[in-house]
Formats: sequence, structure tokens, C-alpha cells
Amino acid sequence: MTAATPNGTARGRAGFAWGAVIGSLGGLIGLGGAEFRLPVLVGHFKLATLEALILNKALSLVVVAFALLFRAGAIPFDTLWPHVDIAVNLLAGSLIGAWWAAGHAMRMSRQWLDRVILILLIGLSLVILAEAAFGHGEGAGRAIIEAGVGRWIAGFVAGLGIGMVAALLGVAGGELLIPTLILLYGVDVKLAGSLSLMVSLPTMIVGFTRYSQSDAFVILGQERALLIWMALGSIVGAGIGGLMLGVVPSRLLLAGLGVILLVSAVKVFRHAQGDKQP
Repeated sequence: MTAATPNGTARGRAGFAWGAVIGSLGGLIGLGGAEFRLPVLVGHFKLATLEALILNKALSLVVVAFALLFRAGAIPFDTLWPHVDIAVNLLAGSLIGAWWAAGHAMRMSRQWLDRVILILLIGLSLVILAEAAFGHGEGAGRAIIEAGVGRWIAGFVAGLGIGMVAALLGVAGGELLIPTLILLYGVDVKLAGSLSLMVSLPTMIVGFTRYSQSDAFVILGQERALLIWMALGSIVGAGIGGLMLGVVPSRLLLAGLGVILLVSAVKVFRHAQGDKQP
């Protein structure tokens, strides 16, 4: 479980600061930021992996809900409504994937869970770096699959995989959803950022509900102060990120974040595995 901390006030301040930084980055580029928060919860706050995953999922729900609200100034909800069929298509797969993966995560040994998370985080960092290198494009492109049954099946399968990753990392999955929305459906990059949040929110609720059946769910009560302070920091950060939407060059930001995620994931989760060796 959690390590004892001599100074709860300092822990709360640290939680607020980390939440604000990660939340602002999430709001700025349309991601929940949870992939960066998970190594922090394990490495800095010394939470066990499954407990960190559950706390991360709770915080992600807060960040995504507020990021969607704050982004409404740039991308109004009436702009999103005509594309609700795309969200439904992806949700059909992501909800199933999130439920299945969360159930398996609870039964997996902590050592194997660390290994799976390490592999997924490295994969996400490479995806982020690829997006920084090649970019999304400035406007709506041509969908790689024409509308119809074929695209619906592709969307379902993509959603299934994204839901699994979201549940296993406690993330929103925007780094996978955004390129999927752009390439598969030909959606504009800014619109894709908000649509990804619409898909992420119910997907994370399903995963969170599944994790509520785990004994590790008590972490939310044990780390209530950290949860509250980090959530408050995340809300403030999401607001700042939403207001700064389009101000910071996204490709430069993505490149830096991709490197940070890669280094932190390898450092934290290889160390976590070493700590659990007999």
C-alpha cells in the first residue's frame, strides 16, 4: 500500500503542484495527462501500481470532465453534436475494452502489471513522438476508409484497443484517439481533441466502475487528501491549458512530453519491478 509520509501538508502541496502542471498540459493538447501522472504517483508518491492506477483513473475523470468544459470556448458543443455518430462508433468498442482490461488488471500479479504498464507507456511515448515528428495536419484531411460498414468495424476495433489501454493505465487515451479520429474519420485536429474527450469520459467511467470491485479501491479513502489536492491542481491546470489552446506550438510540446514520458516510464517502472524482486 502507500508509504508513510511525515509531512501531509507538503504531500498535499506537491499533489496540487503536480496536478496543475500535468492538468495544464492535458488541457493544452487535448490529452488527459494521466500517462504522465502515473509515473509520478508510483515514483514520487510511492503508491503501489494497482492503487496508483485506480487513483489515476479517479483523477483522470476530473481532468477530462473539466478539460471538455474549458475547451468549449474554442470548440463549442454545437460543433461537436454533428459528429456524435463517430463518438458512438468508437465507444461501442472502447466500453467493452475498458471493462475487460480492468477486470484482468485486478487479477494480474503486480510484477506482470508493472511490465504491461511499462510496455504500454513506452508505446505511448513513441506514438507521441511520432505525432510530434509528422504532425496531425492543420485541417480536416481525407478519411482513409469511406463511410460505411467497413469504417464502422474499423472504428469498433480501434475503440476496443483504446479502451483496453485506457483501463490498464488509467488514462483518457487521447494520444490514441486523436490520430484515430483524424486518420479514420478525417476530422480536424482541434475538433478531434474535444471529440476524444467525449469518448474518453464514458470509457473511463466504465473502467472506474470495474475497478471499484477491487480491494485496492480503498486507496481513494486512504489517500483522500492527495486525491483532493491533486484534483484541485488538475482543475486549475486544465483551465489554464484550455485558455492557452493554440498559443504554444503543439509539435514542440509533444516532442518534449514524449521524451519525458519515455524516460520517466523506464526509470519508474523498472525500479518498481526491482523493488518487488525477492
